[in-house]
Amino acid sequence: MTGSAAGRVLGDRTAGLFLAAVVVSGFGSSAMSLAAGVWVKSLTGSDSLAALALFTVWLPVLFGPVLGAVADRLPRKPLLVWSNLVMALLLTTLAAVDSAGRLWILFMALMAYGASSVLMDSAESALVAGAVGARLLGDFNGLRMMANEGMKLVAPLTGAALFTRFGGVSVALLDAASFALAAGLYGLLPVRGAAPVAVGDGAGGWTAGVRQVWGSPVLRPLVFAGSVTMLCAGLNGATLYTVVDRLGHSPAYAGVLSAVQGVGSVAVGLLAGPLLRRLPERVFTAAGIALFGVAVGLRAVPYDAVALPACGLIGAGLPCVLIAAMTAVQRETPDALLGRTAATAGTLMFAPNAVALALGAGLVAVVDVRVLLPLVGAVALAAAVVLVTGRRGRPAGAPAGPLPSSAEA
Repeated sequence: MTGSAAGRVLGDRTAGLFLAAVVVSGFGSSAMSLAAGVWVKSLTGSDSLAALALFTVWLPVLFGPVLGAVADRLPRKPLLVWSNLVMALLLTTLAAVDSAGRLWILFMALMAYGASSVLMDSAESALVAGAVGARLLGDFNGLRMMANEGMKLVAPLTGAALFTRFGGVSVALLDAASFALAAGLYGLLPVRGAAPVAVGDGAGGWTAGVRQVWGSPVLRPLVFAGSVTMLCAGLNGATLYTVVDRLGHSPAYAGVLSAVQGVGSVAVGLLAGPLLRRLPERVFTAAGIALFGVAVGLRAVPYDAVALPACGLIGAGLPCVLIAAMTAVQRETPDALLGRTAATAGTLMFAPNAVALALGAGLVAVVDVRVLLPLVGAVALAAAVVLVTGRRGRPAGAPAGPLPSSAEA
């Protein structure tokens, strides 16, 4: 069943082109995500400014509902094509970044980078929902997760090698080429986006996505569980180098732990679709969160034989709630609201991760990870219990009902 479902997704021209675009753009983006911080560090010597580079990419996530409204008001296929082309051109301007005084160009590009990611993810989620059969949405989203995580296994190493040999401009040009190629792939999509939503047409403005998530008994618990889980993921991520130190390795060993986590995510990407068809949606999601919670607690044990499998289990458990939540958003949301709802769900789930990374950086200085990690794992387990025992929404696969009346205002 796993092979046949994945085969049907990959055999569909539209889904195949989507996944190819994800792989291409994901490779360049993953390479650049590492190189940007290293670039800033090499020009300034400042760890704080290097960390700010990553935060700059994350910042537009906070404006997801507004950016999602833009995606709903523009034709989605042209939006994907032109957004990729604009980013390809913008990244070429980084050739001018040759001193600390010109870092503002890099930070502006990173801000646009983050905003375009939110915008394109919203448009892509909406187009996928209309182009891929509802029964295969879970398979598609699982394969999409697998593609993203697979790129994270190889692209950062490529970016680091390019940066070391040729400097940051070479990585920027690689990313620009990946955006240009992705634009071409999106241009080949045999789909037409929904007609733009006119302002004042009763679609509820940019807050309609918030109301859609909050008013749905299916979406609300999944997105809330995703928010708590990603908060825990951020706290867990902040302990990475402390864990590496307790294992007795150099900081470079963090790359090994991250790679093992990526392998777990790739594996669950293949299995997500079939599991979502066999298990109740909340059970699948809660099981993934519970697996993640247990694995986070195990990272407190200072032995490689425990730490490596724990990272693999984190990689397998963490994506479950993200795959399930996005699949539910695509299935439960009317087309006219899909951009806003997908972006809102993304903001609610990923913003806590960014906050927790900053909070965790302070906590690891005052709380022993032997205490912190089991506590974080316990919070994740509690979220899994609440999700699986809470009030049930409409069964998976049932047709979506009308929007709450508030969304029609």
